[in-house]
Amino acid sequence: MIALIGAFMLCTDPLAGIAAEAGGRVGAAARVLENGKNVLKLHDRERFPMQSVYKLPIGMATLADVDRGKFRLSQVIHVDKSEYVSAAQYSPLRDAHPNGADVTVEELLKLAVSESDGSASDVLLRLLGGPTAVMNYLRSAGVKNIMVRDPEMELGRDWSVQYRNWATPDGAVDLLGALFNSRGLSPGSHEFLLKILIGTSTFPGRIKGQLPAGTVVAHKTGTSGQRNGITAATNDIGIVTLPDGRHLGVAIFVSDSPASAETRDRVIAKLARAAWDSAMKN
Repeated sequence: MIALIGAFMLCTDPLAGIAAEAGGRVGAAARVLENGKNVLKLHDRERFPMQSVYKLPIGMATLADVDRGKFRLSQVIHVDKSEYVSAAQYSPLRDAHPNGADVTVEELLKLAVSESDGSASDVLLRLLGGPTAVMNYLRSAGVKNIMVRDPEMELGRDWSVQYRNWATPDGAVDLLGALFNSRGLSPGSHEFLLKILIGTSTFPGRIKGQLPAGTVVAHKTGTSGQRNGITAATNDIGIVTLPDGRHLGVAIFVSDSPASAETRDRVIAKLARAAWDSAMKN
């Protein structure tokens, strides 16, 4: 009887039905950023490993330091080959310059945020002075329920470390709201970051996957490796521009899933579409 009731509830809750396809933990939140109206919630207060999603708050903290004059976007930074993440982790910077490189802060930001380069992200974290600086920025911007504790290099060494760097879907939407409203960022930094987020090339089948063609989405993805057939993190968060000019903050996390990459991406796409449809009705 209990099993039958559970199955009935699953069938009558479309969001739970979508999430069940992933076979793991799924959390989502979506909010109209102009008025703060929530249009979708699913386990939105639970903690999920961010993986490369955490490069967005690192990028925002870096730009806040640029605004304060600590760095210049044109400033050249030396990257030693010892700072590169492992061969199993993604890093176009390492692949292009295996013996080290001299790159600008602007290039590091584009590599880390738009291309999800782990080495570039760690160099930015080093320039900031470590994770504490990112957390201080988040507090100053009024963002809670996000934890940045470790560099990408550590995530590559120890599977469990990714769970220490977490966000709740609700917290991730708060982060998107801080970006949208330029909290702690100058207008120039706000515009620069949105531009490179819109240019994100990774995983177009996630938030953008079932939205109308041409929809503008400024987003940051995150993906873990697999262990024993389980993928710890398949994520996408972003700002979606609606046809009427409003903006929708969307954060979707799929954790500890045995499903295929195609299925996990499709779950995110379906939930993003559900958020879109809900927002368009209100």
